[in-house]
Amino acid sequence: MKYLVYLTGLIGLAVAIVLVVHQDWTSIRSAFDHAGWALLWLLPFHAIPLLLDVMGWRALLKPSDPQRRADVPFLFWVATIREACNRLLPVANVGGEIVGIRLVKWRGLDGATVAASVVMEVLLTLISQYVFAALGILLLVGMSQHIGTLNSVLGALAASLPLPIALLYLLRHGQLFSRLEAFAIKLLNGPSRLTELLDGSRLDHEVRVLYSQPLRLTVTCLWQILGFLAGSFESWLALQLLGYPISVWDAIAIEAATQAVRHIIFFVPAGLGVQEGGLVLFGGMIGLPPDAAIALSLVKRAREVGFGVPALLSWQWAEAHRLRRRWLAKQAAALSEPTNSKLS
Repeated sequence: MKYLVYLTGLIGLAVAIVLVVHQDWTSIRSAFDHAGWALLWLLPFHAIPLLLDVMGWRALLKPSDPQRRADVPFLFWVATIREACNRLLPVANVGGEIVGIRLVKWRGLDGATVAASVVMEVLLTLISQYVFAALGILLLVGMSQHIGTLNSVLGALAASLPLPIALLYLLRHGQLFSRLEAFAIKLLNGPSRLTELLDGSRLDHEVRVLYSQPLRLTVTCLWQILGFLAGSFESWLALQLLGYPISVWDAIAIEAATQAVRHIIFFVPAGLGVQEGGLVLFGGMIGLPPDAAIALSLVKRAREVGFGVPALLSWQWAEAHRLRRRWLAKQAAALSEPTNSKLS
């Protein structure tokens, strides 16, 4: 699996390089000169869609965390790390979720409860993404003559739809994580640290508890859809600054359609090549020149790095600080042992 991730990442990188190299760099440089330092506004602007997603995650955690140990600011920090891991590291878009579960457990929350909230949030994100993608494709159909291409994307989305439906059913009725735990025990010839961390029966129970709260799940989906809509304004603002103004509806359309393609080809790390190709393809449908689409993609990549690298550094600092506190606690305990033995 690891080698497949690396292979798809290299292929995606090659596609991205080809798309970028074959553009008119004079036009791209002119667009960046036109925007100037104002492009830095995209960094704080990205906090808006991310915060909306966090509100949805917090809605799932709220019943199991009435003391608000994992409050919105803390979850926002964790969300930046989750996104940075998935966007900047070769973890096949799942490593960020594992890191997120670990970090939230630091606040003293039950591991199964936290894992269930992340599992449900990811599943609801798939559903919200389908809704957002459908909206974007409908907008493109109304504005474009490339019906064949849009039918292909729509067909691919429809073909992938059984996956979230099957996951919905298995998580609700199939004891999915208990079966995974039993399979891991059989594969590893007995219980292990991995099976202890999985705790399949508890995780299945916590997922069913969340399923029993449809209103809460709906609220989470609404927050996520608002997050997707806010994210499309990033494309609108970037193109305004680059000197290629488009309408808000155009921005929603190309963002949703590009997100749909990234969703279909999810196994490519960071959507390398997928994002660039999607923006060129769907941008062309609304009259956006390929140079502008590539410039937009480069701006998005720069924002991912500018927003993600500090998040990853803060995570490593937090891990190092935690290890240091544990080491100091062990040292203190070791120093106190001789004193205690003399007193006894």
